[in-house]
Amino acid sequence: MALETCFRAWALHAPAAGSKDRLLVVGSSGSGSGSNLVLPSKRAAAAVAPLSVGRVATRRPRHVCQSKNAVDEVLVADEKNWDGMVMACETPVLVEFWAPWCGPCRMIAPVIDELAKDYAGKIMCCKVNTDESPNVASTYGIRSIPTVLIFKGGEKKESIIGAVPKSTLTTLIDKYIGSS
Repeated sequence: MALETCFRAWALHAPAAGSKDRLLVVGSSGSGSGSNLVLPSKRAAAAVAPLSVGRVATRRPRHVCQSKNAVDEVLVADEKNWDGMVMACETPVLVEFWAPWCGPCRMIAPVIDELAKDYAGKIMCCKVNTDESPNVASTYGIRSIPTVLIFKGGEKKESIIGAVPKSTLTTLIDKYIGSS
């Protein structure tokens, strides 16, 4: 499905082609149960050829993951997955408590996204919507948002309240990834 969406978006930018240039690619092994993807031109068909069903890619990946569990995005934590995601995590966890209506929360969100990418494999970044998970917020005494908490070994270590600069959060993270 993601591949189909990608090619549909790509097809919007491809030069216009006549109907005789259309190509139908079957997304399954031919049993008829798969989805079909219509590509708009021969150029699109050439781009898809290496991905055809039954072919094996021979190229190596461009990037090699340095950490087995590296996550370079901010994960959503809630009351259901809190214990498994935050409390049981072996690496330090940065948790942002936020709400969609909060202006400062929207300001700090891109900073948290950058930190997740910068520290992938060293920390895990999560966010908790306080409107959807009020019990998690009240357990940790969250009264102002955004609030960022650092957890290590299932224990709350530090908190920062407000939309702070990236350098403040970086200093805090470095303090906990340096010590084991």
